[in-house]
Amino acid sequence: MLTEKFPGAEIRGITKTSYLGGLYEVQFDDRIVYTDAKAAHVLVGALYDVNGRTNLTEARLRKLNRVSWDSLPLELAIKKVKGKGERKMVVFSDADCPFCHKLEEEMKGLDNVTVYTFLFPIDQLHPDAARKSKQIWCSSDRTRAWDEFFESGKLPDNKGECSNPVAATQALGAKLKIQATPTMILADGTVVPGAVPLARLEAELKEAEGEQKQKAASQAKK
Repeated sequence: MLTEKFPGAEIRGITKTSYLGGLYEVQFDDRIVYTDAKAAHVLVGALYDVNGRTNLTEARLRKLNRVSWDSLPLELAIKKVKGKGERKMVVFSDADCPFCHKLEEEMKGLDNVTVYTFLFPIDQLHPDAARKSKQIWCSSDRTRAWDEFFESGKLPDNKGECSNPVAATQALGAKLKIQATPTMILADGTVVPGAVPLARLEAELKEAEGEQKQKAASQAKK
């Protein structure tokens, strides 16, 4: 019925919920809507659990839109290890994005983490970011060059003409439907958009770590 009423829409999943008389949760592309059994009415928006103070729609989207960590080509990223580097996260970042600069400031407070940065210049917004990204990649010390650029705006002394992954990482971001920078992917596959403050970032990493431990324990039982 939904296919008939919304021709051309990509319906990725339908799940009957336990709330509001058994509404059906429908995943359209990368969003969730709700409908009745006859698809006569559609509710667009976030559904909240008032008692638990939880955004149920956001929580479901986080699970449905997870990315397989093992599928990420980490060899195409700039790798930075802080402390033991036991926790892991990916960041899609644009060199000229002001919110990426803000996130870099917040991440200074992180420890025991390995950060993989995928160069993701958004050409429509920052036409010079790709050139800068290539220069940073072509540096003999990419991690240091990235940090120096975000600290002072200094770029490595090269023309960015070495073999670089910028086109590949742009294509990867498009495939994963990354639409803005910065966007993070945690070790459990959770996608976290935006320049979130340090306290929330720590909480997200802790939650992802818990998910990983639960998954490992479940696999061990099998």
